[in-house]
Amino acid sequence: MASAIEQLAKNANWGALAKATDLKRRLLFVMGALLVYRLGTYIPVPGIDPNVWDGIFDQKMGGIMDTLNMFSGGALSRMSILALNIMPYISASIIMQLASAMSPKLEALKKEGGSGRMVINQYTRYLTVLLATVQAYGLAVGLESMQGPTGSAVIDPGLFFRISTVVSIVGGTVFLMWLGEQITARGIGNGISLIIFAGIVAEFPSAIAQVLELSRQGSFSGFALLALFAMVTGVIVFIVFMERSQRRVLVQYPKRQQGNQMTGGETNHIPLKLNTAGVIPPIFASSLLLLPLTIVGFSGAEGGDFTAGLARFLQHGQPIYMLLYGGFIAFFCFFYTAIVFNPEENADMLRKYGGFIPGIRPGKNTADHLDYILTRITVIGALYLVFICLLPEFLISQYNMPFYFGGTSLLIVVSVTMDTVAQIHSHLIAHQYEGLMKKTKLGKRRGMMRGTR
Repeated sequence: MASAIEQLAKNANWGALAKATDLKRRLLFVMGALLVYRLGTYIPVPGIDPNVWDGIFDQKMGGIMDTLNMFSGGALSRMSILALNIMPYISASIIMQLASAMSPKLEALKKEGGSGRMVINQYTRYLTVLLATVQAYGLAVGLESMQGPTGSAVIDPGLFFRISTVVSIVGGTVFLMWLGEQITARGIGNGISLIIFAGIVAEFPSAIAQVLELSRQGSFSGFALLALFAMVTGVIVFIVFMERSQRRVLVQYPKRQQGNQMTGGETNHIPLKLNTAGVIPPIFASSLLLLPLTIVGFSGAEGGDFTAGLARFLQHGQPIYMLLYGGFIAFFCFFYTAIVFNPEENADMLRKYGGFIPGIRPGKNTADHLDYILTRITVIGALYLVFICLLPEFLISQYNMPFYFGGTSLLIVVSVTMDTVAQIHSHLIAHQYEGLMKKTKLGKRRGMMRGTR
């Protein structure tokens, strides 16, 4: 069976997509959902003067504003109803996962399987609404205090504006949360990641145009421009190499006598990815930094105010920002890896099916061995993520490089692209396998019919 699947994987080609009607339907649904999302980023919050807001946003560009705008796919620069994007949901997911690790009740729910996960997901949704409400209210208050060159950003400040802003932005966040779940269930998976991916990719053309304009104005020399794109290409190649890297742990199954035949004796392996956590640590780290600073980025405080000083220290390229960002990435790399891969459960599964790691006794010794290997490769994975995400920060502090060419955005785009291609490829393999099984059954039926004749 395994060899047949491997052969199908080798023979799988994208031409089979024309015959895979279910996969085409899923892909069309994903494209339609992402199109709806992009249209939603152009629906403005009621009561905002767009011309005044454009001037204010240009003045406040940098640091928190750029990060928020990147994850919102440009919705913040247009002050859309999707200005918070999916970030409150990600923040709620972080809080629930931390709570699950500390609360025995939530831990028991996780072990109940599908029903327990549904309850935790419902708690996550409620917490998302709460966080989005707090952030949306802070955003509304901050907008009322903003003054542009031609007047206030809010046409008619007051209680009605705050209520309408909270309702609009919270509704947009809840809609995106629902849309991400629909993409995961009815599309090809990775719904939340695909939404963030679509927002980042949509702003790439304007970032490239900004770089070319800076080069035309003389801010970038021709050599610096070539060096920038060479760096981006090198980072992409490095990300692909590291995301495909894995440590294979050899597993052996003993031979067994069944009648007159010997079965078993097979050799397999447990693939441990170098970066088991994927793009989750940078997204979680960015979300955690943005959560308490959403109001700070929109406060009208001057330099002497505490919030303004905090925002200044957390600008891109600042040492405190880089230290916190790198520390959060490393923490979530280990934390999420511990959630995704449980050495004790895998050791019990191996013992249940008679498998063992050569030279390691089954049970606790196997779990300790897997934990030791996973810890070592996670250290390398965490260093890789910190390097990728902080390298552009040093360049941003030295050059006026657009934030969209940062390591986090490239990591998300490349990783989500690889995961999506793998999902499509697996659907193609499954489709070809189903077709092969149907042909085999049809051939057997024809043979039986010929035998009866």
